Amino acid sequence: MDYFSKPDLLSITAGVACGVCLGWGMRGRFFRPSKARMNMPAAELGSEASIMGESGEFKLVLIVRQDLKMGKGKVAAQCSHAAVSAYKQVQKRNPELLKQWECCGQPKVVLRAPDEETLVHLLVDAKQLGLTVSLIQDAGRTQIAPGSQTVLGIGPGPADLVDKVSGHLKLF
Repeated sequence: MDYFSKPDLLSITAGVACGVCLGWGMRGRFFRPSKARMNMPAAELGSEASIMGESGEFKLVLIVRQDLKMGKGKVAAQCSHAAVSAYKQVQKRNPELLKQWECCGQPKVVLRAPDEETLVHLLVDAKQLGLTVSLIQDAGRTQIAPGSQTVLGIGPGPADLVDKVSGHLKLF
């Protein structure tokens, strides 16, 4: 009996063959490793968790000094400065990390620190972990003294690393 003489079976076989070919083509186009990763020595690659962070998630935290008593608009402006600065730094230094942060929704969390000393301590801790940092100093044209350190941005980076530095802080 000739199985391919039946029109239904021929349609199903053709559909499966087209699906396999289409899937094969898409796999090669959308799921190939980046060039930077392909050129990296195997020892540097490590596990997937070490590249993406254990959770596979990324975030940017913005830490606002509480002792300056900035108004809401001032805080928003200073956080914006920190976010733009962090974005520009990561764009230059690690565009692959930036893509991963963008793909997971660009999470941003605003936290509070009691004073400048805490902000500086967090900056040092973040740098030691290799995280991107952006410390914002105010120009002093409105509410606070010129040169005041207002907001510290940490990240974008792997959420588990960022949390090692800022996980103990409360939301703003």
